[in-house]
Amino acid sequence: MLPTSWQHFLNLFAPCFTAPGQRLFVQIVTAWVQCPGRRTLTRLWSVIPSPVRRAYNTYARWLRVGKWSMDELWRLLLCCLVDHWAPEGVIDLHLDDTLIHKTGRKVEGAGFFRDAVRSTANHLVTAWGLNVIILAIRINPPWGGEPLALPVLARVHRKDELSLIELASTMAWEVAQWLPHRQFRLALDGAYASIVAYDLPTTEINTRIRCNAAINDLAPPPTGRRGRPRTKGDKLPSPAELATQVTDWTTTQICVRGQMIEVQLYSRLILWYAVARSKPLLLVIVRDPAGRQRDDFFISTNPQADPARVAAAYGDRWAIEDTNRNLKQFLGAQDPQSWMHLGPERVVSLACWLYSAVWHWYAALYDGRPSWPDRPWYTTKRTPSFADALAALRRELWTSAISSLTGSPNLSPEITHTLLNVLAEAA
Repeated sequence: MLPTSWQHFLNLFAPCFTAPGQRLFVQIVTAWVQCPGRRTLTRLWSVIPSPVRRAYNTYARWLRVGKWSMDELWRLLLCCLVDHWAPEGVIDLHLDDTLIHKTGRKVEGAGFFRDAVRSTANHLVTAWGLNVIILAIRINPPWGGEPLALPVLARVHRKDELSLIELASTMAWEVAQWLPHRQFRLALDGAYASIVAYDLPTTEINTRIRCNAAINDLAPPPTGRRGRPRTKGDKLPSPAELATQVTDWTTTQICVRGQMIEVQLYSRLILWYAVARSKPLLLVIVRDPAGRQRDDFFISTNPQADPARVAAAYGDRWAIEDTNRNLKQFLGAQDPQSWMHLGPERVVSLACWLYSAVWHWYAALYDGRPSWPDRPWYTTKRTPSFADALAALRRELWTSAISSLTGSPNLSPEITHTLLNVLAEAA
């Protein structure tokens, strides 16, 4: 017996499956939330209540070769999140890749990729696993504070197929096709800066540019003389050199990660000819008035963009780094042991999907109300973490299960409440 709020949310995705497949889907994602320790498929299977549990091979086969589409699951999730959190205006997106560590040499799609956690600027460390690109929607939670990045699409990057840039542009294009009447604003790390060369429909791209990039002024107007018109203007100093020459800084405040900070901004139109040819780009230089931080250099494919908004959009991109950490730390995205066919990509995608589902369920149900018990050593806590959202959903699931099984008037509500709180925090 599932709580009404969770059951109602999962029923929204019933069109993606057959009736038997829908039951397996509900059981898998619900067991994933409740599972203590590593989320291997065998542990997920053991958490499913025995009266409704099917044979283990049924779930493993459903993940590997089941006739259902992860893309359709993503599309319905995106529509659900947009309808609730961004019904109008521009939709902000973040994109980043993360390494999902795996064991075993025959994992479909796995390879040796850079491990961003252990690598440094001067020392490259590689590890075996799935290189997963995650595209997430940024939402402002009802309790304020830092924004959330909720995955709406995930893909495994394979070395012998599309490059990271090509795969990222394909994902952005696909999401734009799902909502053709909406405008998008995509923020990416500097490693994806060359994506500005792609013409993505209804999508503005904000990213970091190298401080030593070769940039040019816009092409001058045609002179009317014979010969081909110039396609680029005079060579400009590099962004770093340009920053040392600027005198007309604009001081303003921008919101970064839920906090207002004061910065100095300078912007101008440029050409990054080696990458985007003759496409005009807006260069935004951000300087810390106190001089504690180094200058930052951003570009936007929207020449009319507000420089302050470009700087703030990139600053909020940190939310997807929190998402990558929480996926591994609290949902065990690396744990399911599925090696063949679609299995490896599907289990990682389901973990990303579940992350968005849990946050959406929690934010919509609690609407800023605290769900965590009082802690005398943490009296300043005002905003929930993903661990709090996960514990709240576990509490609801176990309360519903215990209530449906016992029904005993002799069971003390105080004992039940204490037991459920301990279980929710410990699992």
